[in-house]
Amino acid sequence: MTVETTQRENLQGVGMMTASMAGFAINDAFMKLVLENVPFYQAIVLRGLAVTFMLVLIGLYLRKLDFRLSRRDGKLVLWRCVGEVGATYFFITALIHMPIANVTAVLQSLPLTVTLAGAVFMKEPLGWRRFSAIVAGFMGVLLIVRPGADFDVYALYALGAVACVTLRDLSSRRLPGHISTWTVSVFAAISVTLFGLVGSLFEPWEPVSASSFGLLAGATLCLIGAYVFSVSSMRTGTLAVVTPFRYTGILWAIILGVVVFGDWPDTLTIIGIIIVVGSGLVTLYREQVMLRRKIDSRVTRI
Repeated sequence: MTVETTQRENLQGVGMMTASMAGFAINDAFMKLVLENVPFYQAIVLRGLAVTFMLVLIGLYLRKLDFRLSRRDGKLVLWRCVGEVGATYFFITALIHMPIANVTAVLQSLPLTVTLAGAVFMKEPLGWRRFSAIVAGFMGVLLIVRPGADFDVYALYALGAVACVTLRDLSSRRLPGHISTWTVSVFAAISVTLFGLVGSLFEPWEPVSASSFGLLAGATLCLIGAYVFSVSSMRTGTLAVVTPFRYTGILWAIILGVVVFGDWPDTLTIIGIIIVVGSGLVTLYREQVMLRRKIDSRVTRI
């Protein structure tokens, strides 16, 4: 592979990752608008049914669906679905009551929580540099949620979403490579839809207007597109180059928050966002350094 080919693939990967983050942010904005007129669980069910249907179609087209799982893998997928359901509930609840940029910013602490949880529960090595980045990142999160006079209780829901996504990602890490991403995603979509159906038993359904239906359709398309671009970006470009562009999601969230909802983050929130993103980038960089060292040591042994 030539240098020119690598550079072209990295540019394609960066573009796909940026498009993916835009898709996730626009999906969030659509859902925030939808939930002004459509009951919570009803919206989850309607979007979930559409997402599940489209994932199954894509999976069948790509021949990537295989629901035969061993008992161990089935347990991991189950825990991943639990994390997905919890993240959906906590994130969307926070999204209803908080500015979209603030909720998205709190979620940017995910690389830090995954690294910390991996060290605690999976005995993965954690050096002082990454530990310092994690501490700094959590200080940035405190600036965003601000416990005290300006504390919004729904910030706890955003933190709950981070915890649930951490569970989801740790479960994903332990899944063997032969299990298709599409299969796991279909299980997740089904579990979220079933969760919505159970919740909808306790709240009345409302007629869906044409505008709300259009927003739900847009949310579904953006979510599917975001997922496809995300998977494609990780398979196209170099991981170390592409991964940091996940943080473009906060830029999209800020833009949408200002343009669509008139929410501009205050100074402390901006500072918190910068700290969280900076800490995450340091963590990602150190993980790449550790990975290169492992590869070099293996080559040396050979």
